[in-house]
Amino acid sequence: MILEQIVRHNIRHLTPYSSARDEFKGEASVYLDANENPYQLYRMNRYPDPLQWKVKTALAAMKGVDRERIFLGVGSDEPIDNVFRVFCEPGIDNVVSIDPTYGMYGVAAEINNVEYRRVLLDESFDFTADRLLQATDRHTKLIFLCSPNNPTGNCLNRNEIIRTVRQFNGIVVLDEAYIDFSGQPSFLGELDRYPNLIVLQTLSKAWASAAVRLGMAFASADIIRIMNKVKYPYNINQLTQDYVLQMLPEKEQVKQWVDVLLREREKLKKRLSELPCIEKLYPTDANFILVKVADADAIYRFLTEKGVIVRNRNAVSLCAGCLRITVGTPEENRTLTDTLQQFQ
Repeated sequence: MILEQIVRHNIRHLTPYSSARDEFKGEASVYLDANENPYQLYRMNRYPDPLQWKVKTALAAMKGVDRERIFLGVGSDEPIDNVFRVFCEPGIDNVVSIDPTYGMYGVAAEINNVEYRRVLLDESFDFTADRLLQATDRHTKLIFLCSPNNPTGNCLNRNEIIRTVRQFNGIVVLDEAYIDFSGQPSFLGELDRYPNLIVLQTLSKAWASAAVRLGMAFASADIIRIMNKVKYPYNINQLTQDYVLQMLPEKEQVKQWVDVLLREREKLKKRLSELPCIEKLYPTDANFILVKVADADAIYRFLTEKGVIVRNRNAVSLCAGCLRITVGTPEENRTLTDTLQQFQ
């Protein structure tokens, strides 16, 4: 892969917006360069670091990745949209993805006027590189994979992921939003080997920080530089940066949460399997379980009326009759199964 050949021509030659905080880096006693209000109540009158170097330094130490290989976005949705704008010429290029998977890939494609090609998973919710690559052509710039996959919950075959990355002459985006709940290793350790790989992770799941909206993209320094050209200047606000710097040292607490959720996942699977309305439980490597039920729409309505909210996936490809159930606290899980027991 030659990166310059797959980046959009106008992006390749784009001169990015240069903010005041791009042009001056460091500390000073007087800031008169950014037209900020010099007065303040809560120390939020100054623009934040546009490249979030303190946060990236802390993440780099935790993830074992150079900070120049990290892009931070407003959730994972921002880097997903960013790669469309970097690599895909609207109305000309296309992307390929597995189906079913996270719905935002398709939405971002529509927003950017890029053809979105779906390749159905097999009956085990897995894929082969051969079938996926058969859907590509010379205008295919991106392949999206999600592992563990949403909404199915399973990890995709690692060897097939590697084959896809090796054989595709474009960018492979691997979404690892749920990797903390999986026994499979992250692909972060493979970045040096595969310069066309982008790995997405998030603080929304295991790190219990969904409201903060911080997503991470890890890739080669060359790809990250191009993504930074396209992003909005101050995309990560100071409140988020401060929170993340306070949260990252709590990795032992996060590990404890994950351990508890994995134990609860097994307990929940057992209790669900004993209910007459449950027809099948699918294997999961995430913090949720995809279950096939007797009547997905009816059970979803019943649970909603009882104040228990799950996700109805009945209309999703290969998920007919299925609900997606997040693993909650022991009390929440018990409320769910007790409520399901009442369904007639």
